[in-house]
Amino acid sequence: MHGDGHAGLDKAAPFQGIIVAAAARAVPEALERQIARGGRMILPLHGSHRDAQRLVLIERSGRGLIESELDPVRFVPLEAGKA
Repeated sequence: MHGDGHAGLDKAAPFQGIIVAAAARAVPEALERQIARGGRMILPLHGSHRDAQRLVLIERSGRGLIESELDPVRFVPLEAGKA
């Protein structure tokens, strides 16, 4: 995909897998909605400390979304409105 990664690609959703390669301040709601049942999304998120980031796995089950923290990481920021 090329463009603003916050929006995902709604017209082709749902997806079994979504990989985000830039750190977001919070999980983009549009991407969360595009995860198929049984699907997964992995993305880096900014942590509570100034430069801290963490790799997060989000899985959609029949009961909703399950978030698991994996490892500390360092990625470029995900900025809305920028390609």
